[in-house]
Amino acid sequence: MKITKVKAMVSIAMLSSIAYLIMLLNFPMPPFQNFLLVDFSDIPALIAALIFGPMAGILVEFLKNLLDFVMIGSPTGVPVGHIANFLAGVLFILPTYYVYSKLKTRRGMTIGLIAGTVIMSIMMSVLNYYFILPAYTKLMGFPDLRNYVVPGILPFNILKGVLMSIVFMLLFTRMRSWINKHSIVKHA
Repeated sequence: MKITKVKAMVSIAMLSSIAYLIMLLNFPMPPFQNFLLVDFSDIPALIAALIFGPMAGILVEFLKNLLDFVMIGSPTGVPVGHIANFLAGVLFILPTYYVYSKLKTRRGMTIGLIAGTVIMSIMMSVLNYYFILPAYTKLMGFPDLRNYVVPGILPFNILKGVLMSIVFMLLFTRMRSWINKHSIVKHA
């Protein structure tokens, strides 16, 4: 049991570091605002969730954003963007994890990734409208961007979820047996 805990802690730390490095490779999507950046750093968090459980995925999301805030900082001094990234990541990986744990097949993973994309996109639109964009407006003096949620935030998150899903499925088809073999979580 002790070896498993050490293995989990080391693996979570390693996956958090990888997620942070991947987060640095972010890029904007031309039709969207400059502050909306695509990165694939949720993939290591999803791998952590599949192997060690949902709390491991949440921890990877937290640690990667904490690392980024400590190393890069925030223009406002308040980690609004980091909180938004954390929430988006959690809203993507948890539905994916739970659907896959019920339907432990490739089709189940596909359905899980679709569910994760839809839930992340809808919930981030709501959170952006009521909390995140008003915080940016207040802290950075931006104009009120809440009218941008439906034409900008929602399609951006759908596109980000689709891109992440495609990249993850390419990895998952090769790593599925390894993930299942090393998983300490018993899926249904």
